[in-house]
Amino acid sequence: MASVVAQCHYIFGLRTGVINNICYFDEQTVIFPCGNNCVRYNIDQRWQRFIPGTEKSQGMQALAISANRRYLAVSERGEKGTITVYDLQHEQSRKRKVLSGGEVPVLEFVSMAFSPDSKYLIGQAGAPDWTLFYWMWEKQKVMASVKTTGSTNPINQVSFNPQDNTQICVSGNGVFKLFRYAEGALKQSNFLKLESHNFLSHTWMSEERVIAGTETGRLLVFESGDLRWEMSVTTKPATQEADRQLERRKPEEVKSEGAAPARMPRITAITSYSKGFACSAGPGTVCLFEKTEEKDNYRKTREIRIPADPCSNEPSHAEQQEMVTLCISPSEETLVTSTDRGQLYSITLSSAEMSKGEQAHFEFLSHSFHSNIITGLSICIRKPLIATCSLDHSVRIWNFETNVLELHKEFQEEAFSVALHPSGLFILVGFSDKLRLMNLLIDDVRTFKEFTVRGCRECVFSHGGHMFAAVNGNLIHIYSSTTFDNLLNLKGHNGKVRAIVWSTDDSRLVSCGMDGAVYEWNTLNSKRESESVLKSCSYTGVTISPDAKTIFAVGTDCTLKEIQDCQILREVAADDVAYTTIAMSRSGRVLFAGTSIGTVRAIKYPLSTQKDWIEYQAHSGAVTKMVITFDDQYLLTVSEDCCLLIWKIIDKEGRGLKRDKDITYAEEILITKSDLEEKNQIMMELKTRVEELKMENEYQLRLKDMNYNEKIKDLSEKFVQEIESLKTKNQVLKTEKEKQEMSHLEVTREVVEKHSREQQDFESTSNQKLMLEYEKYQELQLKSQLMQEGYERQLQAMEDSKGRALEELTLFYEAKLQEKMLMLGQCQDESRQQMREFEESKKQMEEDGDREIQDIRIKYERKLRVEKEINLRLKGETGVMRKKFSSLQKDIDDRNVEIEKLRVEQQKLRGVIKSLEKDILGLKKEIQERDETIQDKEKRIYDLKKKNQELEKFKFVLDYKIKELKKQIEPRENDIKEMKEQIQEMEGELDQVHKRNTQLELNITELKLKLKATDKEMHKETQRVRDVEALVRRFKTDLHNCVGFIQEPKRLKDSIRELYDHYVQQSDVVDIVGVDADIQREYSRQREHLERNVASLKRKLAKDTEVHRTENVKIMKENVSLIKEINDLRRELRLVRTQVHDNKSQSSISKKKLSSSDLTALTSVEGRGLVARLNFEEEAERIIQLQRVEIQRLKMQMQGQSHPLIPPSSSTKLPVLTT
Repeated sequence: MASVVAQCHYIFGLRTGVINNICYFDEQTVIFPCGNNCVRYNIDQRWQRFIPGTEKSQGMQALAISANRRYLAVSERGEKGTITVYDLQHEQSRKRKVLSGGEVPVLEFVSMAFSPDSKYLIGQAGAPDWTLFYWMWEKQKVMASVKTTGSTNPINQVSFNPQDNTQICVSGNGVFKLFRYAEGALKQSNFLKLESHNFLSHTWMSEERVIAGTETGRLLVFESGDLRWEMSVTTKPATQEADRQLERRKPEEVKSEGAAPARMPRITAITSYSKGFACSAGPGTVCLFEKTEEKDNYRKTREIRIPADPCSNEPSHAEQQEMVTLCISPSEETLVTSTDRGQLYSITLSSAEMSKGEQAHFEFLSHSFHSNIITGLSICIRKPLIATCSLDHSVRIWNFETNVLELHKEFQEEAFSVALHPSGLFILVGFSDKLRLMNLLIDDVRTFKEFTVRGCRECVFSHGGHMFAAVNGNLIHIYSSTTFDNLLNLKGHNGKVRAIVWSTDDSRLVSCGMDGAVYEWNTLNSKRESESVLKSCSYTGVTISPDAKTIFAVGTDCTLKEIQDCQILREVAADDVAYTTIAMSRSGRVLFAGTSIGTVRAIKYPLSTQKDWIEYQAHSGAVTKMVITFDDQYLLTVSEDCCLLIWKIIDKEGRGLKRDKDITYAEEILITKSDLEEKNQIMMELKTRVEELKMENEYQLRLKDMNYNEKIKDLSEKFVQEIESLKTKNQVLKTEKEKQEMSHLEVTREVVEKHSREQQDFESTSNQKLMLEYEKYQELQLKSQLMQEGYERQLQAMEDSKGRALEELTLFYEAKLQEKMLMLGQCQDESRQQMREFEESKKQMEEDGDREIQDIRIKYERKLRVEKEINLRLKGETGVMRKKFSSLQKDIDDRNVEIEKLRVEQQKLRGVIKSLEKDILGLKKEIQERDETIQDKEKRIYDLKKKNQELEKFKFVLDYKIKELKKQIEPRENDIKEMKEQIQEMEGELDQVHKRNTQLELNITELKLKLKATDKEMHKETQRVRDVEALVRRFKTDLHNCVGFIQEPKRLKDSIRELYDHYVQQSDVVDIVGVDADIQREYSRQREHLERNVASLKRKLAKDTEVHRTENVKIMKENVSLIKEINDLRRELRLVRTQVHDNKSQSSISKKKLSSSDLTALTSVEGRGLVARLNFEEEAERIIQLQRVEIQRLKMQMQGQSHPLIPPSSSTKLPVLTT
């Protein structure tokens, strides 16, 4: 066997056509089919585990997971359909049991389900028998089976009752049946005719209720097997619009299209959860329904859609996908769905319910997958990238290290081939019209150069990246990657070229084609170096050894060929399986080949004639391309099943292959100058915006700090006062406590003394009672001894009497036994006599029988001779009859054709007859019921005719009351209209007031801060001016006095010195430096104090914002409750109107039918009803008035909250800090 093996590492894709192809294993893990495997995918950690399919299976049909999430059942098609049950709790998900139909021939099982306790499994076999099997799967025992439908009505789904192992639901085209397992058989428990409905899906809502979805968008609810009600998933306006469009269409168009109905939303999937259920509602749409309180109905609460694909050429195509399966996680947090195009989407239900005003959209569960055959596969050297292209018009770039989708883009044309440049920065894609060279940008794939190569099925870059080869039919073009010139054209193939491969040094190119030729070309001079032609084989894949000496090719002749020096050295047979592609590792140790059935084979090299390979279950379709990474660590395969599979190449011990040198992947990416400038511009704008927001936040914080400082002062003073009051209270309570303790000690002392006295009294009384009881006990003991002696004497007498009676009975029965023995001897003598008589009669009967047999033999021998003569005569007649038979056979064939036509018509007529018989039975029941009601009515009419005369007398009274009621109702209606208008106006005013209040709050705070700052500055300046003016005035007067001594220099000198001493003090000059130091210290102390205050205020600010938020939420809830009460009042008003209308109609009828005796009761009841209705109207009016008062109060409260707190005056100072 090969020393190198491959192990499944990661897979991208989803297998379509599998029923129930997505299910939850736990909250983070889902299971879905991909290729020929089932994948366990962890959504959070993004790892995968594989459950391989069985060998030689023709594909999966359905999945089912048990209720306890432990077992997985996989249905596979083959020569004999099987169901395989896997144990998911085992690390390798080991296979537990394989189930089949036993002796019943079954090709496939189309639907399966586990029982609630996971012990039983049901499987619905496919056409033509449509047999339902009921297994105890752990013992592989078929408990029961039943045919569920005819060959023309396929079954779509089967399921167990979630509470009952014995009840099963089956739905399909015109089929909705409930079966119950009892007495070893499945028996149908409901018999409904629903041939007009095609049920695509169903789900159990409870033990009795099932909801089923149809092809026409109808939801049918069944309870206990009977249809309860029916609804549509589409809204009424949408259906009306569809009807209008149908009416506008011309009759000619309708005739040309036939009688095909308009396409309705198909309910292809439905699943239930605790609040209700989710179902598909047409292309790309899922509806959530929740249970209402009224009559157990359901209402549509949410609509979730698949979003448009921005990477697609036509984004709306993604919205047209059909939902296949819906699945909800065990905790009901996440909804996952799969589509008919092989995509997986998910949404968190909590986010869908919260986004009330916005449209809810699905997101990809992991990545976007290919939805059609993958035609191209390529890798590069400098980056861990994989490029794939598909017939779904898309090109995708994957990363095999991080297992993510890097890039994805869809085009208008189909992509046939793809090639990545070794640098990983460019990609070559062959479309149906042109070959395009594109740049791989950071978020896009953009065309850089186009080449006129139509329908390029193969293209590949050289290892150096300086050239690339492209196939055009049977030609191979070689272009330069730098100048884009066509360097060479390689001609020689007579058929289409299917594969090309470069040698390691890029000096040679090997190609193979459908003409059976394998050519080796020199890429310098376009000459053919070697060739090998085998016209009986159409080659599909080729590869070359690392030393470029050996070529390996595969084709349609189911063999692997090793070609060297124009000769086929070896041919290895593939066991009747065609190889489609081949790849060789860089080390040359192993070959990998893909087959037409989707398997991958690891073939040991050098090749041997024996079957020296390992085969792996990989894909469900033919492998189209296969590549090995340049470090020999991964094998990549793509297939017709739309899947990309990454294999880890390891040795037998589980270690990766040794690398020649470590490869460091490049991290560079391409981006255009315009995109970079645009991104930089956006970053600059965002930075400026952040700076602006920072400034605004700092300003707001400063304002709040100031406000909260003032609040802290007030609160601190308040708390100090409260602490003082509490201290005084505490002192008072302590004194009271001491008093109570003293009183309590005295009370306990008295209680202890009283208790000791009572205890002594009780002991003396109890001793006396004990003595009395002891004396009574002695007397009773004497009596019991006397009674025991009497009973012993009686017992002895009875034993003697019984012994005598027993002896008498034994003598009696012994005499009887002797009589019976005598009778037995007589009977034996009689039986011997009868045996002798029987033997004599037997001999006589045997002699009579022998004589009769002899007579019969003679008689039948005569008959045999007569029959032989008749047989000879009939042989002649048969020749004549054969000729008649051949002519009659033609008539019979014609008759059979007519009979078949008549049989079809008969079946149709039988169906019509059955439906008509049902209608007849129903009509007969209705006729009987109506006859009974008519008889009752006639009796009542006869009685009422007698009372009609007396009723007319009260006509005037009732008319008068009706007029009064009309007068009372009209003003009430006017008042209600006015109240509605007032409520609407008040709601509008309330919104405007909210907006105005918020704006005014901001304006007021800004203006108050400005005013406060200006006031402070103004007070300081005025005080300074006053001080300076006073000083100047005093200085002027002193100076004026000093000028008077201008003639006396000595006095002038003294006066000037006094003036200097008076206005310029020595301490002022000295204190300047000291004052500056004191100011600095005081400033630092004040700053520390303020910083501590700011920190405490920030904490308090967070608490206050939380309190205000809760108050706002409370007010909003009150508003919501008020609006609900207003809506309730509106509904009650409508009820009052309908009751008034009913009263009018009843009064007009009662004029003709009520009797006088009933009239008095009627008038009293009517009077009470009127009073009740009037009281109800008064109550409604009173409630509305109360609501108005409450709204006014809330407005006042909001206005009060909108006014900010008045800041204290600037004269207040912080307390002096003591150091």
